Amino acid sequence: MPTDPKSQPSFSPGRRWKIGLEVVVRTALVLAVVVMVNYLGARFFWGRFYLSSQTRVQLAPRTLEVLKSLTNHIDVTLYYDKQDDFYPTIVALLNEYRSANPRLSVTTVDYVRDAGEAQKVKEQYKLNSPTDKNLVIFDCEGRVKIVPGDSLTQIKLEAVPNPKEREFRRRPIAFNGEQAFTSMLLAVTSARPFKAYFLQGHGEPSLSDTDETGYLKFGSLLAQNYIAVTNLELFGDNPVPMDCNLLIIAGPRTELSETELQKIDQYLAQGGRLFVLFNYFSIKRPTGLEPILARWGVNVGSDWVQDSKTVSGKDVVVSSFSQHPVVNPLIGFGLFLYLPRPISKVNWENPPAGAPQVDELAFTSPASILAGESGNPPHAYPLMVAVEQKPVAGVANARGTTRILVVGDSFAFGNQSIKSLDNSDFIGYAANWLLDRTALLKGIGPRPVTEFRLLMTRTQQREVRWLLLGALPGAVLLFGCLVWLARRK
Repeated sequence: MPTDPKSQPSFSPGRRWKIGLEVVVRTALVLAVVVMVNYLGARFFWGRFYLSSQTRVQLAPRTLEVLKSLTNHIDVTLYYDKQDDFYPTIVALLNEYRSANPRLSVTTVDYVRDAGEAQKVKEQYKLNSPTDKNLVIFDCEGRVKIVPGDSLTQIKLEAVPNPKEREFRRRPIAFNGEQAFTSMLLAVTSARPFKAYFLQGHGEPSLSDTDETGYLKFGSLLAQNYIAVTNLELFGDNPVPMDCNLLIIAGPRTELSETELQKIDQYLAQGGRLFVLFNYFSIKRPTGLEPILARWGVNVGSDWVQDSKTVSGKDVVVSSFSQHPVVNPLIGFGLFLYLPRPISKVNWENPPAGAPQVDELAFTSPASILAGESGNPPHAYPLMVAVEQKPVAGVANARGTTRILVVGDSFAFGNQSIKSLDNSDFIGYAANWLLDRTALLKGIGPRPVTEFRLLMTRTQQREVRWLLLGALPGAVLLFGCLVWLARRK
């Protein structure tokens, strides 16, 4: 009796085994290719692909240099509300840090939704204040630094359209997370900060002043570079302290005493680092620093420079720089100086033995003139000079090798003007060159915040609400009914 074809198996046992073996082999081949691609990608290809512009973060060269130098393990704890607007941005940035150096570990504790873990963090880092919210905590072997989330964004008050009353909202315009986080990495991985002393007693601006000409932001920029700044007076028997890594003299308006000048001269002879900023007010009242700097090859001009590249006639927009570590990052950018004095190098006919290297760094345009010598032909004037004493074989100074940076203007680095062009970045470049931290001679700027807003009137909002809640679901329901009727026929 013939076998019913319908009851016969579709495939013979041999064919089934063959198909099963092919499936296993092909699956193994696909897995092998995936593993091989991942291995080759991890070993030879470091690029990354981003599907969203909001998650793409490119770290600054300076941050990468700092991360490259880290050898200690660092725990970063995000004590944060995950619903905060900037939480995804902070996470994306920290993930880039971790990608650049796996010694960083990043953990998030949502204090709003995870009370148990939040309590552990509060006990570990002694967070007792009710305002201890939205924090980024850096911990390296017990050295702890905490960054408040509110300090990571620059806010601008913006008027909100309201016909009934005047209303404002706080609009974020810039994100300073990378500046803050890189500064914290320097802080927790260094045994102690560099120490800078800020000379006082001769009409210099104050590091605590919040007015336009004060130097509060100047001090904050040094702190971002992990440089602790302390006021210094050299009256009486007070010497330049031995822990002084950098002496800053900014805009003195009266003459320093002979005793003070002797102490500064001795400090430089011992290999000290000096950052001097002159200004217009000391043109007719020399400070006494001028002869000391002349012996190091620096000539401080007794006039101020007028340039055609100006906004008010008294300021100068500087965009011409020489090749030097202090100003290399500024090439293609600019500085804003106000009533600047010319600072040039001394042209020695017969340089003394062991003379330091003196470099002019920044220049006005060729159309510049001196305000007191307007009849002379215009030409470019140097506005800042760097001095470096090269090490001498067999000679060891108590403080290292001397470095001096002299700038012809101090007004440009007050609280208001320091925000102009690249003035704030220059302070970091100058301090880090003077301290011989070459890895940090690259800037980190704030990232602009891109905000997408849809402004609608109340009528438009009502129309959109009916469209989303009524029209769209109604259209889907109507389409379903039509399909049902069509199938019934």
